[in-house]
Amino acid sequence: MFTGIIETLGKVKKLENDGGNLHLTIASEITPELKIDQSVAHNGVCLTVVSMDDDAYTVTAIEETLNKTNLGDLVVGDSLNLERAMKLGARLDGHIVQGHVDQTANCISIEEKDGSWIYGFAYDSTLNNVTIEKGSITVDGVSLTVVNSKKDSFSVAIIPYTHEHTRFHSYKVGTKVNLEFDVIGKYVSRLIEIR
Repeated sequence: MFTGIIETLGKVKKLENDGGNLHLTIASEITPELKIDQSVAHNGVCLTVVSMDDDAYTVTAIEETLNKTNLGDLVVGDSLNLERAMKLGARLDGHIVQGHVDQTANCISIEEKDGSWIYGFAYDSTLNNVTIEKGSITVDGVSLTVVNSKKDSFSVAIIPYTHEHTRFHSYKVGTKVNLEFDVIGKYVSRLIEIR
């Protein structure tokens, strides 16, 4: 489980295809604190540390993960939002995030608003994921509050700290991002669908 509060940015050091899998080697300041078998969220995708070497560690994404996320689009040098799993008993500063990306979205607008930013995202609504006004959404692993919720799009407001310390400062219109919809909303949606 994660909170959606990004700890640091990592940098892709190496990418290696292995059948349908992709091994990602990530350089990060948190590497010395990691251990093999530990879960780390990469742009909101929970992946397991499989090896470590000095300032970098390696994780593996399987084909299904690559098909549902933006990890397959990465190139050496790209940055990633990183978060280690939450500690039991610690404050839950964001919201409950599983690290299981539901789908991707594309950035459709960026508007600077007197020191903050409004980012708009569009997603495929046929996958039955929904947002609600003032509900929670995770964009590339960042816990955010939905504004301007529509059937296939939404916006989020980004403060300067989040803009500077996450991948948001590198987004452009057209950037593909990972979305994890609110877990409670997903259960409610599924129950309604069953009835």
